[in-house]
Amino acid sequence: MIPRYTRPEMGALWTDEAKLATWVEVEVLATEAHVELGVVPPGDLAAIRRGRAPDPTRVAEIERETDHDVIAFLTAFAETIPDHDGTRPARWVHHGMTSSDLVDTAQGATLARASDLVIAETDRLVAVLKRRALEHWDTVCAGRTHGVQAEPTTFGHKLAQFAFAVDRGRTRLRAARAAVAVGSISGAVGTYSNIDPFVERHVCGRLGLGVEPVPTQVVARDRHAELLTALAVLGASVEQIGLEVRHLQRTEVREAEEPFGAGQKGSSAMPHKRNPITAERICGLARVLRGNALVALENVALWHERDISHSSAERVVLPDSLIAADYQLHLAVRVVEGLRVFPDRMRANLEATGGLVYSSQVLLGLVECGMARDDAYRVVQAAAMRTWETGAPFGETLAEEGVEVPEGAFDPARFLVRHGTVRERLEAL
Repeated sequence: MIPRYTRPEMGALWTDEAKLATWVEVEVLATEAHVELGVVPPGDLAAIRRGRAPDPTRVAEIERETDHDVIAFLTAFAETIPDHDGTRPARWVHHGMTSSDLVDTAQGATLARASDLVIAETDRLVAVLKRRALEHWDTVCAGRTHGVQAEPTTFGHKLAQFAFAVDRGRTRLRAARAAVAVGSISGAVGTYSNIDPFVERHVCGRLGLGVEPVPTQVVARDRHAELLTALAVLGASVEQIGLEVRHLQRTEVREAEEPFGAGQKGSSAMPHKRNPITAERICGLARVLRGNALVALENVALWHERDISHSSAERVVLPDSLIAADYQLHLAVRVVEGLRVFPDRMRANLEATGGLVYSSQVLLGLVECGMARDDAYRVVQAAAMRTWETGAPFGETLAEEGVEVPEGAFDPARFLVRHGTVRERLEAL
């Protein structure tokens, strides 16, 4: 992901320095296990611990010759490990392991740590959505279906819907985090031919990872597909927030507006512009997440015990998806936190159709007075169509159809008498 959309804490997990440090962590833990098994002398472990994560520049230099990143790392790491009693302790590094034992186990740890950052940001977004939803629980506005005014609702209800959607995404993400937080140190085809399973248990236990129950050479890629799919679904829910803000910020609607800074500029040509650029960025990043999820699904099926067709794709989509999701959520928190809401404009828009938004109350009133539903619908629709065509108030066109409007039928509060049910659910979130 480009630096523009990378937040420091998340970005730090995906640097070459961080990757090599995690690889060292895995190798040292594996050596610890070999000491407990009596394979490696304790003094050699002490020397290995004095080694340090190699410089990425040195690893890259070696890789240009070997064309193998793990071998380049092992060579560079060995250069930092001092001799001990005339021996080369570095010879025990990677003992009995294959490349994927190292790469996939370290990647499981990184994915878990990155997922935790995203989950923390979903916590913030759910909290701010809930708070602002309760703040605007009684802020009446027009509900819209197909983009056309339907019945009255409240702005708090809109935000509550988003809060629950993000909460569901958070639940999926937690499950996906558990799915990818696994490692495997089991050898070339997963049979533990050259390594005791104790090494795997020790390393994964210390890293807080589960163990792949039936390893091949790699951790199963349906796990990674689950994570990126969860991020894509969450991203789509966050996109809903951005899309709603974009619609509501249109000049003709202007019921809400994303934050606009004191020195911010909206257009290089038109000084009056206040564009929903952050909401638009939220929507754009959702597209990236969906595209990356497809790549992860394509990575699930590998040849036999493994190939590396997944590897090149993962180097792009795993960090990019987690970085993009983290940033998208951060933007959404900022938008919702600073969202300007215009209740007077909402009320004016609600009345802009001359009362048409109250048609369902009139329909039900006629039915409750004894009129057949089909007849009542026909009469109310005829009056509504005349209001659409002429602009005459709905009450007048109803009178022309011989309909006496029940008292209070044009009061939006009548649509919200049971709204407390939804508020109780929100408060319990």
